Amino acid sequence: MDGTVLVADDDRTIRTVLTQALTRAGCKVHATSSLMTLMRWVEEGKGDLVISDVIMPDGNGLDALPRISKMRPGLPVIVISAQNTIMTAIQAAEAEAFDYLPKPFDLPDLMKRSARALEQKRRAPAKPAQPREAGDDLPLVGRTPAMQALYRLVARVMNTDLAVLVTGESGTGKSLIAKAIHDFSDRRSQPFVVAQGSDLAGMDGPSALMSRARGGSLVFDEVADYDDDMQARIVRMLDLAGDNAPRIMATSQTDLAARMEGGQFRQDLFYRLSGVTLHVPSLRERVDDIPLLAEHFLAKGERDLGALRRLSNDARDLIRAYSWPGNVRQLENTLRRLMVTSSEAEITRAEVESVLGNQPAMEPLKGGGEGEKLSASVARHLKRYFDLHGGQLPPAGVYQRILREVETPLIEIALDATAGNQAKCADLLGINRNTLRKKITDLDIRVTRRRKLM
Repeated sequence: MDGTVLVADDDRTIRTVLTQALTRAGCKVHATSSLMTLMRWVEEGKGDLVISDVIMPDGNGLDALPRISKMRPGLPVIVISAQNTIMTAIQAAEAEAFDYLPKPFDLPDLMKRSARALEQKRRAPAKPAQPREAGDDLPLVGRTPAMQALYRLVARVMNTDLAVLVTGESGTGKSLIAKAIHDFSDRRSQPFVVAQGSDLAGMDGPSALMSRARGGSLVFDEVADYDDDMQARIVRMLDLAGDNAPRIMATSQTDLAARMEGGQFRQDLFYRLSGVTLHVPSLRERVDDIPLLAEHFLAKGERDLGALRRLSNDARDLIRAYSWPGNVRQLENTLRRLMVTSSEAEITRAEVESVLGNQPAMEPLKGGGEGEKLSASVARHLKRYFDLHGGQLPPAGVYQRILREVETPLIEIALDATAGNQAKCADLLGINRNTLRKKITDLDIRVTRRRKLM
């Protein structure tokens, strides 16, 4: 690589790591913890690439993107952020950031993106973004690869006219995804209409429905439940849509492709609805996001109910291990109930067990059936990861990302099993102790006093 990179992050470790890596790659680097200093460098004409955090001590990196674009049209900006929500990905895309990476990021992946940014000349300056606040009822929070892949796809398709099919289990947030696509798209000032079965009845039903949604978004919720007559009406309605037609979206918790192959869903309707498919992963597929979501709902409950509550460590472990057949909706309802019923500020494991005892059956959190080999479980999750990209290849660097996903829990569990004794842990893993220390640092594994697993 060749060029000057401006790095802005309030984390000294990240500044040091990026400075060393970029310098070794042949770049000149200016690093700062101040957004004001970064903007001064940009105004002075320094830098061929900006790598910036979002939350800085003296400002917001996303809010600065339009000003950077205005001062230096064509200067690429890569946004890195620990705020791993769909809003960060959408706002970065709206402000035409060159790229967005959630923390903790994969360094080789960031280096490849930086190389592409330095080589690519953007043709036109970005349009200033219109900052918008995420609603409190938008629990699209997650730092896992599955959720980050979903955020990227949402940002890419948001302002296209492609029909969108949102799939996923009950309670995963399919309707929220459809609403987010509308609310943060160019159609946000136009109607958002969720079709009901009764809307398609009668001679004038379909035309009246299209008229209500004209220019906005029209969503067919759980479209797999529509009978043959309703499916035929939708096909005819879409074929006669004409000018200023609404953007079409549909949700389904069943496999529409399988239903189509089984003759239970019209082929012509399937292809009209599946311009792009967005799969919303279940909580079992994004276990590491469960504590993050729990904290989100506790904070929301504090605002809504005026109840300040926190989870004990044992309660948090139980919530993370539960299978959550009702997914995000069940998790939110459970936590709201706990906030009301708990008498103390700290919610205990016993209280969680009491509430979950009345919930759908607690199933062991397993990748597949009993006796499934680890390789089969990994293969199934990897296939789902590739499928999430809608027929496109995932971003480069899959090997390192997957390796990190496996190494992190392996080392954490091994540390727990050896009560935090790094010498015993290294021996258990069959690696050198210095190698273990380096991996703990590289993978950002928090080393605390651990209890031995029984």
